[in-house]
Amino acid sequence: MAQIRHIAIQTQDEEATAHFYMENFGLKMVRRLDSDRTAGYFLTDGHINLAILRFKNDVVAGAERGTGWSGIHHIGFQVDDLEETTEKLSTSGNAKPRDDINVALGLGAGGAPAGHGNVEVRYIGPDNVNFDVSETGWVGTPTNRVKAHA
Repeated sequence: MAQIRHIAIQTQDEEATAHFYMENFGLKMVRRLDSDRTAGYFLTDGHINLAILRFKNDVVAGAERGTGWSGIHHIGFQVDDLEETTEKLSTSGNAKPRDDINVALGLGAGGAPAGHGNVEVRYIGPDNVNFDVSETGWVGTPTNRVKAHA
């Protein structure tokens, strides 16, 4: 069975973006990239490769986006302690809760409590990347802490 092992974020500031994910989620740098096409980092949590990339030409970046575009739709992080992570994110200066999405999905303050499964809260971080934070994890993953009801 295929498993997700790589997510790429296109950015205009690879240093700041890599630092954000390493500091707030404990990701480790496994490789620095710097070629005539791309600069950036490969980060990992031991299961997923997260590429933080600044493309140096429009062809490599993709004509539909070009070198000036940044972002992906969203990614998700399972954390050990939702409250601790919420505090880190609030003091980082680089993350804001997506109150519009959280309300629409019934997440976050007044919405789904920690432990319900999948995402507990959606944020927006550097480069307008939306990300989910979950203490319980996602269904179908080996670290999911919510068991299906029999």
